[in-house]
Amino acid sequence: MPANERALIDAAALRQWEQQAAQAGLDLMARAGAAIAHWLRQHYPPPRQLLFAAGSGNNGGDALIAARLLLSDYAVSVWQPQPPATIAAQAAEQQYLAAGGRLDSTLSALPPAELLIDGLFGAGLNRPLDAGWQACVAALDALLCPRVALDVPSGLDAWSGCVQGAALPVDHTLALLCHKPGLFTADGRDYSGRVELLDLDCPPALVPAAQGELLAANLAPLRRRHNSNKGSFGSVSIIGGCAGMGGAALLAGRAALALGTGKVRIHSLDARLSLDPLWPELMIAPLGNTSSLAANEVVAIGPGLGQSPQAHRILASVLAHPGALLLDADALNLLAGDSALQQQLRQRPRPAVITPHPAEAARLLGCSTAAVQQDRLAAVRRLAADLGVIAVLKGAGSLLCGPDGYYRLCAAGNAALASAGQGDILSGSIAALLAQGQDETTAAGNAVWLHASAGDRYLADAGGPIGLRASSTLPLMQQLLNQQLASSDHDHPHRKPPF
Repeated sequence: MPANERALIDAAALRQWEQQAAQAGLDLMARAGAAIAHWLRQHYPPPRQLLFAAGSGNNGGDALIAARLLLSDYAVSVWQPQPPATIAAQAAEQQYLAAGGRLDSTLSALPPAELLIDGLFGAGLNRPLDAGWQACVAALDALLCPRVALDVPSGLDAWSGCVQGAALPVDHTLALLCHKPGLFTADGRDYSGRVELLDLDCPPALVPAAQGELLAANLAPLRRRHNSNKGSFGSVSIIGGCAGMGGAALLAGRAALALGTGKVRIHSLDARLSLDPLWPELMIAPLGNTSSLAANEVVAIGPGLGQSPQAHRILASVLAHPGALLLDADALNLLAGDSALQQQLRQRPRPAVITPHPAEAARLLGCSTAAVQQDRLAAVRRLAADLGVIAVLKGAGSLLCGPDGYYRLCAAGNAALASAGQGDILSGSIAALLAQGQDETTAAGNAVWLHASAGDRYLADAGGPIGLRASSTLPLMQQLLNQQLASSDHDHPHRKPPF
């Protein structure tokens, strides 16, 4: 997907974009209606009984223009619960009626639909639906036909991905002008179906700067030359694994090895953990003094760390590590309860990577998990800015953000990854890519993408999301990484190694 097709624009920038387009003489509603009609002809060719649900705003106007353009070769019905409230939508209604179209305010009076086109609410929805509109959504949801949403499924917040009282799940969403982050995070993936962008051929000069983007992998720099050795691919130290939680440190260490680190050490807080018999390549020993960590070593602290006084002392010492640093799990819980540790983190010359799930993010932000989930983008931006870190907020539509506020949203992944130990796998994977020379943002983004895509591959192979163990995710990630690198070699067969 080209970079401009991955761009994410916030609500204020989108409104300004639309205003500037109007001032330049562009009729965006006409372009949207034409693009929608063209897409429908391509994907659901006539003859077919179409039902357009047209709301009172400009989303309803888009629906009315598309309906008018399809009158000649489809059987078209338009359900309009309320009359149009904007000048542009009123004009679209008059054009539709002048072309011989009919409007109905009673859904049950219309013939059975073979395809529903949802144009009730678009990206401008900023309030919960009242009982009347929730009943309208429920009535549409009862229809037994495929569904296509225009810009955003009705009832879904385009920016947060949260359901506003009720929302209509669809098979396809046609994003107009630009992608909306809410289609891919929080509840968005459960409602949006397959998302396709209709950019409306807007002149590039009018396109505003993006505030974020859909995450794309950048794995080609990990290609290897023959003349290399284990020292070429860095070292990782995993610090954690207290009594009863050794598995977390082992999973993170295995991930660091599996994703290409030359040497991996696990510094366990449980002296009984001295060998991983399944992965004997891992070197396991107590930490001793953090001064033994090499400056160029990547340190990942947190998996199975616990919250003991010893764990607290180790974290305080490790925050002074000059090299790449990742904090996860109990390292984040300790951080949340100690403002001095947070200040140490902010003062690092090299930003650390943190990988909280929503509950850990809530502890760091001093709010509820529900509040984090209500606006995941605001949460990850605040984490990154307040702590001076590269923050990865895990969950449906994982978000990656740095202190500058620019974010990346992962559209891959599924509920197969909702199982114990997956966070440890991700932490070890990020550490592996850091050890191989990628910067914090690139390493975190690539690892998030590989992890999420492994979940998608499991879903495709297994036929469903149930049963993926964290340790079983690693072979899928290895395969994806190597396939991506092989594809890169094929695309550039004569390119020199990246050294």
